[in-house]
This record gives sequence, structure tokens and C-alpha cells, in this order.
Amino acid sequence: MSKFYRPCLVVFVLVSLVFSSSAQTCKNQVFKSNKGFTACNDLPVLNSFLHWTYEASNRTVDLAFRYSGTTASKWVVYALNPSSTGGMIGAQSLVAFEQENGVVKAYTSSVTGFDTTLAEGNLSFRVPSLSAEITSTEITIYATLVLPGTSTKINHVWQEGPVQTGNVLSMHTQDTAHTTSMGNIDFQSGVSSSSGGTDSKQKRKNAHGVLNAVSWGTLMPIGAMIARYLRVFKSANPAWFYLHASWQTAAYVIGTAGWITGLKLGNESKGITHSTHRNVGITLFVLAMLQIFALLLRPKPDHKYRLYWNIYHHVTGYTVLFLSVFNVYEGFDILDPEKKWKRIYTGVLITIASIAVVLEALTWIIVIRRKKAAKSQSGANGVNGYGSARL
Repeated sequence: MSKFYRPCLVVFVLVSLVFSSSAQTCKNQVFKSNKGFTACNDLPVLNSFLHWTYEASNRTVDLAFRYSGTTASKWVVYALNPSSTGGMIGAQSLVAFEQENGVVKAYTSSVTGFDTTLAEGNLSFRVPSLSAEITSTEITIYATLVLPGTSTKINHVWQEGPVQTGNVLSMHTQDTAHTTSMGNIDFQSGVSSSSGGTDSKQKRKNAHGVLNAVSWGTLMPIGAMIARYLRVFKSANPAWFYLHASWQTAAYVIGTAGWITGLKLGNESKGITHSTHRNVGITLFVLAMLQIFALLLRPKPDHKYRLYWNIYHHVTGYTVLFLSVFNVYEGFDILDPEKKWKRIYTGVLITIASIAVVLEALTWIIVIRRKKAAKSQSGANGVNGYGSARL
């Protein structure tokens, strides 16, 4: 056993060393003309790195910001935000991208709104030098700037996005990485921190996602299964109905909380719309509300309109189920959480679907047996009755 174990351990250590040494960090990056910096930081998102040298005598920072990734038709930004709130609004930006003619352009831009086009303009502090270089895999911005104010600690933001035809810089995507690419840094001590997705807006996004995945995406399908499969058991009547109604009402209440959270997020996201997700969400809320009202207006089982009510209730219910699952996945694509959460939800759906298949088969077995028993009983009564009549 030991003879087998030791070679495997050696191989494992060697493979680990190879992968760890090949992983890109700011420590193993090099620059043109072997330019060096006294400090560096691996920024937590967007495959970005910051290198700098701080000169206390004149409060200047000589820095290099590097974005490592696919650079075709990309723009990158590194920005300082002297405001106390930080974030995008008020960011004093260093922008770089490759123009259609192949020339790399580096310039400054002050961000004043969410709908910014990163137009060229002066910053609130001096930038004595600014340049950029682009390779097949990286974009690097070089700059020397004079820190504003009296502190060496300041908010910073980094970002990347697409460049459209005509050298038009388009808005970046709204996934988690792009909405949390901010924090603060102390150029003197080197201490930095990131928002890490803990800002209040991101918390509301997470709450919105959890509420809707649990209510529309999970509780609603289970509630529908309760109605479809418990009612076949005579002993479960009328308990199945009250359980179904209570379950779906709870799902509706939780889903409404998620829907309201989504509306608030939509109002806060100026210039950013997710029309499909929003429209499906509104449709879901309206259909679910109609289901609640339909429950209050449900005709008695022997009423002449009960058949039409049943058709409406079933069609609307299954439409809600389909749209719910569809919109949960739309939300995953927008929120872009860690892949494990999407996989977990997919696993939950597969589990629910597997249980439904088993219960569907069981339901049909019970129904068919009952029909056969009823037919046999009817036949037996008919024979006896016919014989008696003849007698």
C-alpha cells in the first residue's frame, strides 16, 4: 500500500505545483521595459490586477492596471472615486480601448450618471501621464496621478465592456462580477477591501432571487402536485384541497414579496432594463392573482359551469408553472451567482419531476383499477338484475 501511495503523493504534489505556479497573480506579471512597482493587488473580480508605486513627497501614484482576458472589442476602465459613497457615480476614470484603425486610445472620463458613454473629459485631479497597451490577451493602462484630498485611502472602481462599431463604448453587463467591481484601497499601506457583493443593492438582488426561486420556482410546482396526486386517494378528501390552497397561497405571498423587491430594483436601475424577465414577472403576478380570485369564485362540483372553471384553473395553473421555472432561470442569467446555485435549483427541479413521474404512474394505476372494479361491479349488477327479471 505504501509503495503505491508514495508515488501518487509525489505526482499530486508536482501537479499542484505546476497549476499553482501557472495561475496568474500580480506577483508574476511583467511589464514593458521591465518596469517595476513597489506594490500590487489581485483584484477580486473581472480578472484584473493593480500595480503601483506611491511617492509621499508629492502624493503621486505611478500605477498599472491590467485586465487579463479576451480583449477583442473590449474597453477597460480603472477609476478613483473621491466621494464618500464610492461606486460608479463620481468615478474619475482612466479609459482604454483599441479603435477600429488598430490604434490604442487612452483618455480620462468623469462619470456623472448611470447612462454614461465614457465621453472624454477632465478629472477632478491631475493625471500627468497616461498610456495603454493591448496584446492578444491583455489590456494594460499606465498612469501617473496626483491623489486628491489629504488621505492615501480612496474608493476605486474597475470595469470592462464591449466596443461597438464606430468606436462606441457600450454598457457592461449586470452580472455579479460587474456590479461588485469596487472597493477601497490605501496606496500608502497597501491595504484594500472589496464590496464583495455585500452592498445593500446586491443584498436586495440576492433576496429577490431567493424569494422567487423558493416561491414561484419551487413551492408552486409542489402545490400543483398536491392537488393532482393527493385527490386520487378518497381518504384525503377534502384535506388535499385545503392543503393545496394553503400551499399555493403561501407561495403567492412569498412570490409577491419577491415581485415587489424586483420592482424596486428595476426603478433603481436607471437605463438598465431586463424586459423579458420583468414582463414575465408581471404576467406571473397577474395570473397568480387571478387564480386567487378564481378560488374564491369556485363553483360547487355539481354546478353547470364547474367544467369551464376547471379548464380555466388548470390552463392558468400550468401556464404559471411553466413561466415560473422559465423566469427563475432568466433571473439566474441576470444575477449570475456562483454556478452551484443554478445547479442546486436544477437538482431540486429534477427531484420534483422524478417524484411527479412516480406519482403520475401510481395515479394512473389506481384510476385504471377503480374503473375496472366499477365496470366489473356494474356488469355483475346488470347480470343479476337481468336474471331476476327473467325469473
